[in-house]
Amino acid sequence: MGAGLPEKFDGVSVVLKANVYFDGKVVSHTVLFPDGTKKTLGLIYPGTYNFGTGAPERMSFVAGSCRYRLAGQDAWSVCAAGSFFDVPGDSSFDIAVEDGIAEYVCSFG
Repeated sequence: MGAGLPEKFDGVSVVLKANVYFDGKVVSHTVLFPDGTKKTLGLIYPGTYNFGTGAPERMSFVAGSCRYRLAGQDAWSVCAAGSFFDVPGDSSFDIAVEDGIAEYVCSFG
């Protein structure tokens, strides 16, 4: 599937209540793994958004593409389906989707 992601996650629990940000322009669901780790699976609709992080995060893209800028950086980078970017803990990043919908998996820790 690219970005080091399997095609599916087996043996997990899913939190039914969605995480809804920016008036529904970014929506994700939390997936809990038996070993205690968690990921979120989500959609990002066109727009530019800023997110803060507590723990380090890896944003892996399943479909679509985006631009992103980590805190303290001036330049934007591009991330397409099958690739990822890492965000340090206690930081933030900007993410922008120009066209279509970007589908992502966010891994924590």
